[in-house]
Amino acid sequence: MNSIMKLDVIYEDEYVLCVSKPNNVVVHHAHHSRNVAEEASLLQIIQQQFHQKMYPIHRLDRKTSGIILLAKETSFVAKFQELFTNNEIQKTYYGVVRGHAPEAKIIDSPVKGRDANVHRDAETHVNTINTVTVDIPVKPYDTSRYSLVKLAPKTGRLHQLRIHMNKISHPLIGDPKYGDKNHNTMFVANFNCENLFLHAYSLEFTHPYSTKKMLMIADFPKDWRIIFEKFGWSL
Repeated sequence: MNSIMKLDVIYEDEYVLCVSKPNNVVVHHAHHSRNVAEEASLLQIIQQQFHQKMYPIHRLDRKTSGIILLAKETSFVAKFQELFTNNEIQKTYYGVVRGHAPEAKIIDSPVKGRDANVHRDAETHVNTINTVTVDIPVKPYDTSRYSLVKLAPKTGRLHQLRIHMNKISHPLIGDPKYGDKNHNTMFVANFNCENLFLHAYSLEFTHPYSTKKMLMIADFPKDWRIIFEKFGWSL
């Protein structure tokens, strides 16, 4: 059960807490999301673990794993959020995608915002770190090809990285909405990996209160370590 889950602490000071969010944990329950109400949200897990209320500074998809920053007081939120709005924080994600992705690419197709049908500017920088061809057939081919990609979002739209990778025909593995069902099934059947392969790996910024240069890194979850070993990949 999520409620007894213990979170890995990446960094903590008097202003912020930085933890690694597991896959399939919602940051906080929206009033309308009844279907996930039985599962503990990240904020509930934090309340249990630290006996203190914390305030998320940015968003992370329910399906995505990795680094998330929370303020210890509401009054600290604004200064940290400014780093995100002013693009003064470097966010690095990693993803496992279908096919051999381009070595380097900038994707800038607009993405629908949270306010339904309005498309907003979005930009993602993609770099391919590793590729592999696996002797396991996935329709319609008799082998399957994958890439490990490093993703740097320059904007923070809802599902941006998932939409952008699908847009260039290299959808993320384990993505139920924008992914490739046949490849997702193959990962479950052969590697017992069913989570979304999108991980918020690091945040780099200057601390707005202490002015220290910060680099925070969230280790990869278990599924990633399985795949790194199977495919002979490393960072």
